[in-house]
Amino acid sequence: MSRVDRLDLHVFVLIDAFGWEIAQRLGFLSDALPHRAPLRTVLGYSSGAIPTMLTGKSPAEHGHWNLFYYDPEGSPFRWLRRLHFLPDSVLGHRVVRKAVKEVGRRALGLGPLFDCAVSPRVLPWLNWVEKRNIYQPHGIRGVASIFDRLAVAGVPHRAYSYHDGTDAEILSRARHDIEAGRATLFFVYLSEIDAFLHHHVEDDAPLKEKFSIYETGLRELLGTALRRDPRAGLTLFSDHGMTPVRRHYDLARDIETLGLRLPDDYLAVYDSTMARFWFFSERARALVVERLASLTCGRVLTDEEQAALGIRFGDRRYGDLVFLLEPGWLVSSSNFNAPGWQPTGMHGYHPDDPSSDAIFLSNQAPPRPMRTIADAYACMAHAAGLLPDIAEAPRR
Repeated sequence: MSRVDRLDLHVFVLIDAFGWEIAQRLGFLSDALPHRAPLRTVLGYSSGAIPTMLTGKSPAEHGHWNLFYYDPEGSPFRWLRRLHFLPDSVLGHRVVRKAVKEVGRRALGLGPLFDCAVSPRVLPWLNWVEKRNIYQPHGIRGVASIFDRLAVAGVPHRAYSYHDGTDAEILSRARHDIEAGRATLFFVYLSEIDAFLHHHVEDDAPLKEKFSIYETGLRELLGTALRRDPRAGLTLFSDHGMTPVRRHYDLARDIETLGLRLPDDYLAVYDSTMARFWFFSERARALVVERLASLTCGRVLTDEEQAALGIRFGDRRYGDLVFLLEPGWLVSSSNFNAPGWQPTGMHGYHPDDPSSDAIFLSNQAPPRPMRTIADAYACMAHAAGLLPDIAEAPRR
């Protein structure tokens, strides 16, 4: 009997944005999954957190952090520079943005998540990090992921994500495949909770109603697994939590009053909880730094802090300067949010924020103390019987 044949069945479920505070408040599956711990997340969003869970590495090691990064030579939108003469009212029009989005997804191979979430005037200097399906082998270019390891070792597995359907469809398909005995390790990514929590993070009645549906689905999944293998494990993870929004600040408008030219003097990407800047003149740097220093809603992260958080990149591809809002603040003019979008919950704050903690919930004791979301990788690798030094899958 081979090592693979001796493996117990294990199902890993990643529930986007399901934080420790909410899980404990609801007592989510506390009877079925008694092994529980909060997990410290990474600074940023799912685009950096999930690759960390799949590789066990920090963003600075695996290369994925925020979705857009500075790459003037490799930008798939370099051709947009020829339209620089158009006024912002034309170049930034919603119709133009929608057209750019469709070109990115269908013609440039940037994947189903791509959106024109920055000004088309800035886009020609930026690239998009998540071009591949990260839930398949070779999905993360920087290092090998758990799916690379599984493929090399020949471990029968199945992975499901938004690429495959809705959360309900994914749970149904996973149950069917478990019953059919098609794998020993299952990875199930449920992404729809994130959008729900953005608007109901503190609403107890909707929370209980929504999560009761997931409880039912996950109990059925566990029951199916246990019928096939009495030693089967079910482990839930999340990538981060959700923090209640208390205050808003229009950071982009504040910076625009400095009279600097974009993209001649600087570039900026405004996300929900942070802003990233690249400077092309010392005057621009000095003016922006001075303005940011006067604000009380956030602060500039030092190089030392970025290194400690695992987000310091030597080539500054994710920003010469990163300005991070305090927990509970929201950038009201974010490039990534539709006009008029007013969420009551947000993520992407400093990992020290208690509401940002992710979850580990399992019916089995973990193979090691679970402290950060990077430990998810070790947990999955252990269940698959993989050694730490197993050969990496060849890169394409």
